[in-house]
Amino acid sequence: MSQKLEPKGQQQGIQFSKKTIISLSILLIVVLMAVGALTQIVPRGEYQLNDVGEVIPGTYEETAWKMEIWKIFAAPALIFTSPQALMGFGIILFIILIGGTFLVLDKSGVLEFCLCSVAEKYAEKRYTLLALVTLICMLLGSVIGILEESVTLVPLAAAIALTLGWDSLMGLGMSFLSVAIGFSAATFNPFNVVIMQKWADLPIFSGLIYRVFVFVLMYALLYGFLYFYGKRIDKNPKKSLAYETDKVLREKYASIDRTTALKLPKIKSATQIFVGCIAGVIVISGIAFLLRSVMEIPAALDDVLGFMPLVSMAVLFPLGGLLAAKHRGMTGKEISKGFFDGVKTIAPAIPMLLLLLCITYILHEGKIIHTLLFHVHNLMADFTPIWALFAIFAFVFLLEFFVGSGTAKVLLIIPIVLPLSRMLELSAQSLTLAFCLSDGIGNVFYPTSGLMILAIGLLGVSYGKFMRWFAPMFLLAFALSALVMWIAVLIGY
Repeated sequence: MSQKLEPKGQQQGIQFSKKTIISLSILLIVVLMAVGALTQIVPRGEYQLNDVGEVIPGTYEETAWKMEIWKIFAAPALIFTSPQALMGFGIILFIILIGGTFLVLDKSGVLEFCLCSVAEKYAEKRYTLLALVTLICMLLGSVIGILEESVTLVPLAAAIALTLGWDSLMGLGMSFLSVAIGFSAATFNPFNVVIMQKWADLPIFSGLIYRVFVFVLMYALLYGFLYFYGKRIDKNPKKSLAYETDKVLREKYASIDRTTALKLPKIKSATQIFVGCIAGVIVISGIAFLLRSVMEIPAALDDVLGFMPLVSMAVLFPLGGLLAAKHRGMTGKEISKGFFDGVKTIAPAIPMLLLLLCITYILHEGKIIHTLLFHVHNLMADFTPIWALFAIFAFVFLLEFFVGSGTAKVLLIIPIVLPLSRMLELSAQSLTLAFCLSDGIGNVFYPTSGLMILAIGLLGVSYGKFMRWFAPMFLLAFALSALVMWIAVLIGY
């Protein structure tokens, strides 16, 4: 999927190439069929759940029930009746708003102003900018727990990277990937650290010093990975794995007249309006984080606060773009036409997201997740503490294929694993560390991750090409995770 931003007056914004749409859709159909086959092969079983959806230890029972095959093929219709439908369609609406807003930003000149401002200021300090943006995005994931919202950063970060002479993968690395790695190196994250520590009856944010140490190591690893990849492109641009797919955008950004773009009427104040709205998202996210982390609040309110970052981004991001365009002098007709043209450009992503919802539906209805949990629990009973911690890390990573939500994984595994970890003299802090490390890395690995598929799709990059680029970072992050978990057990963390 390539982004194509043409001269003013023609269609601009986020564009999807047919080749990328077809390749990613085929991949997802293969995964869907494989998941459907698992529901027919793997023994089915279930734990009983309490009133809030937590697994009750010792209640697992196998069942002869098997998911009807016709449901696998009827999943595109049945997803509309599933509990996951509301969240899935919310994400689709979110992506549609992104597509419309980006085209408006481009037509208004705000996007070019942002790119030219960055290029003017950091042309000679590109790696300083890389270090700063990577750190900020990692902190968003580590502290506030932002992940879904970071998809909006991918097209802009890719444009900045291309303007500075890199490629779109560098933009992906310093935006979405940085947020996901920050999610792994969680320090205050309410979606994994706080939930895990509440479950384990630990003081909230206890063990912070070691988690900050892990964050620093992960940041150094990610920055080093991006730094050396950037240097490789500096020496030979054709070494870029996205060299061909970036061609149209690279030519566009190379042809921008920076002097003209920086002196358009009202462009600076229009950009400030947009940036102010984005700052509002960060403020709202921070308030929601503080309320969820330091106060005892009802479960219903906690759920509402958990959605606040995504909702605020869905509201303030397009609002900022539309207000900025209006301030620049675009008419209501021009803005609405630009917005709906932008929606049309991102519409090809919708079938892919529906396929991902189908996969989630089949996994949920197939009743095989509890079977995996039961057998892993039995396997770990004779492990030493360090191997038990490694096994938990590996199981959470495997579970990411089936269950993307960190909160849902906590409800599934912690009631079973926590008592076992105590029997094995494995501390709850180490358990929390292993869970967070695996949860974040898993978010950018599997093709069942809708966010990852969407992020690479926005750049016109296939899953295979993304994995070729990401593989060294993935292996190093796995090795570093094993090292810090081993140290945690040795020091009694």
